[in-house]
Amino acid sequence: MKKYKYRPVLFFVLAYLFTWMFWIPAVFVPESIGIILMLMGLIAPAVISTIFVLASDSEALKQDLKNKVIGFYKVKWQNVMLAIIVFAAIIVASILLSLLFGQSIEQFALTEDFSFTGVGIAGAFITILVASIIEEVGWKGYCEDSIGDYMNWFWESMIFGVLWSLWHLPLLFIPGTYQAGLMVNPLYVVNFFISGVPMGFIITWVYLVSDRSILACMVFHLFVNFMQEKIAMTPETKCVETIVATIATIVIVLANKEMFFETDHVGKLPEYKRD
Repeated sequence: MKKYKYRPVLFFVLAYLFTWMFWIPAVFVPESIGIILMLMGLIAPAVISTIFVLASDSEALKQDLKNKVIGFYKVKWQNVMLAIIVFAAIIVASILLSLLFGQSIEQFALTEDFSFTGVGIAGAFITILVASIIEEVGWKGYCEDSIGDYMNWFWESMIFGVLWSLWHLPLLFIPGTYQAGLMVNPLYVVNFFISGVPMGFIITWVYLVSDRSILACMVFHLFVNFMQEKIAMTPETKCVETIVATIATIVIVLANKEMFFETDHVGKLPEYKRD
């Protein structure tokens, strides 16, 4: 059977189109309706990813998605825990460094509310849960492999980090979102989009060290979202966090050079298995 040909450009065009067609109208409607549109846009990449896989003639691609979603045996939990510890260390280091710039030690406290308004605690929790679980079905179910099938994982992580970050753009204009709250200062907005790049590398690392497990990425993504929401870091400290995360990313890449720069998998996904 002819090998499946990944279509990353088409995937991203459709992911942006079907996400933004819900998010852009959310700018102009009441928040109670906007949250529904936001959730619909949020799940769009997962739906598109699943359609790409199911509509393909590749049994290998279909089986690969199944294994990545429900393959509990694939997850190397010690690596997931290491990634969680690394991200926790990034937060701690960022807050400690921010003290040098006059920020408060009280940033180590937990916030009472979530950063986005108008949805309530239950709505906020559901949004975080959906973002952590459903998003990864889209990004890891098809997207990252579709890029990685053409290049090494270093450049895949770079491209994915940029495109994933820009995918959030309409949220800047939707009242009540975390991103809209950044509009008070252009530096906060720029930092948000830059921060997506090191995070793209870190979550690709989590993905690869667990044999391309979506479940591993879901667990890590949920932890990241919760920490970013509930630790009382100021916007200034989150700028510091981006610098610390970039340094951590450099260390991770250097410690895993063979993983990030090997090209043995190119043109061989989803059948390719790392040694």
